[in-house]
Amino acid sequence: MKTSEFDYELDPERIAQTPVEPRDASRLMVVNRADGTLAHRHFRDIGDYLSAGDLLIFNDTRVIAARLFTRKIHAPEPGETERRPGGRVELLLLSRINDGLWRVLVKGKRVRKGTRLMVLDPGGKHQAGIEATVIEVGERGERVVAFDPALDIGTTLDRVGTVPLPPYIHTALDDSERYQTVYARWPGSAAAPTAGLHFTPELLLALRQKGIEFGFVTLHIGLDTFRPVATEHIEQHAMHSEYAVLDWQTAQRINQARLGGRRVIAVGTTAVRVLESAAQKAACVEDNACGWQTVAAFEGTTDLFITPGYRFRVVDRLITNFHLPRSTLLMLVSAFSDLDLMRRAYQAAIENDYRFYSFGDAMIIL
Repeated sequence: MKTSEFDYELDPERIAQTPVEPRDASRLMVVNRADGTLAHRHFRDIGDYLSAGDLLIFNDTRVIAARLFTRKIHAPEPGETERRPGGRVELLLLSRINDGLWRVLVKGKRVRKGTRLMVLDPGGKHQAGIEATVIEVGERGERVVAFDPALDIGTTLDRVGTVPLPPYIHTALDDSERYQTVYARWPGSAAAPTAGLHFTPELLLALRQKGIEFGFVTLHIGLDTFRPVATEHIEQHAMHSEYAVLDWQTAQRINQARLGGRRVIAVGTTAVRVLESAAQKAACVEDNACGWQTVAAFEGTTDLFITPGYRFRVVDRLITNFHLPRSTLLMLVSAFSDLDLMRRAYQAAIENDYRFYSFGDAMIIL
């Protein structure tokens, strides 16, 4: 298929710059695959489309303070005793390779292999006592940088980093927790699983009281998820891998739900990718090939790229946001629903003043 089939025009004013309050006051489009109808509700009404026994699967990743301000370090000139600070470089940590090594996105000039960087405080003014070295230069602004492997990166980022927002959001966030889900647990993402941003503790409690069950998976999101596909045909796109976990207890709950004829509902495209990757781990290649086991527990990376024509093995319904044109996320939801139906849904969202992207409104695909 051509990537252009997943393109659409969007007025920049439709891109939500700030979240609504409370979280569940966002709008909700109800997309019915059976009859092709569209309905307009609010997210607080999500329980009207869920039943006792349904199993909601959330991605409990937590966005790390992955944005670092740095300056280049120049060797001292002859006669000088101290190193000289150079130009500013902004780092966005994308994924950890191993202790001390990170794949990052850089914003700055002439950041070559061997460039040494001093990390600054969150205000970008004072040295934080941490250094990094560029050891590999990649494409599209990517680099591999080395920190001291003995450095506790989690504690360090909490001290010197800031939570990154997507590049299409230009309004500063007063409270960084607003770019975290209320159930975020495991640090590791460069971006939030945005479908989950609509849930409040009160809404989760109400769903529990209705008899809806919860399960949690983890997928640490990199920015590659949001980048537009650049190839002419989607089959030519190389999907980057992301770290994911489905533990044994959650796998058992999913298998029992499927065996009992209960629905599994993914909250977000990242949850879909974990679940469908877990189905492949269970060798669910042909119908009924897995016996009673639909998914297998796993911990590792996934580069699963879901496009129209994919046969879903786990997910019965999907809660998701409105995604960027030409993105792998839009391709996934088009695979789950139908490309023509998604085109109608997105056009209806534009005509009805829905808010788009990370802080925007949501849809549930029935």
